[in-house]
Amino acid sequence: MTSISGKKVAFLAMDGFEDSELTEPWRAVSEAGGTATMVAPDSGRITGKNGHEQAVELTSDAASADDFDALVLPGGVVNADHLRMDRASIDLARAFFEQHKPVGVICHGAWILIEAGVVDGRTLTSYPSLTTDLRNAGANWVDEEVVVDAGLVSSRTPDDLPAFCAKVVEEIAEGAHREQHA
Repeated sequence: MTSISGKKVAFLAMDGFEDSELTEPWRAVSEAGGTATMVAPDSGRITGKNGHEQAVELTSDAASADDFDALVLPGGVVNADHLRMDRASIDLARAFFEQHKPVGVICHGAWILIEAGVVDGRTLTSYPSLTTDLRNAGANWVDEEVVVDAGLVSSRTPDDLPAFCAKVVEEIAEGAHREQHA
């Protein structure tokens, strides 16, 4: 198993996230020795669409990409749709790209990346209903279980979680990427 001991990973979500898309990567990061931190726009607790509750450890406006080694964006339609309207969350996600740090995104989470303006020229996948949105934002959308593009790991649905979690941990272990996209 790949070790990411000492690595700090921010998970950014809010109410309505797809439960398994938070809990499975969280477990993978923790089991590989990383420290997972729940970041959300508001303090307190967030609740997934299937009832999983997660304590918020840091608010989006108080979080800084400088303090983390990677970011994971779970999906869920309601979560992603509301999160993409939160300026602090969008700015935080963009900062991980500016610092060339690994980012994992699954399902509808890619809406956040579109809003952050970081998908132009990138190859990624998502839930199929985001295909047109991503292409309109300049991304090369592909229908694959997991896609890695210079530290950006993306997957489509909860069915892809085993491959997604493995690649997220692998990219975190590799660390920051120097490749830049225009």
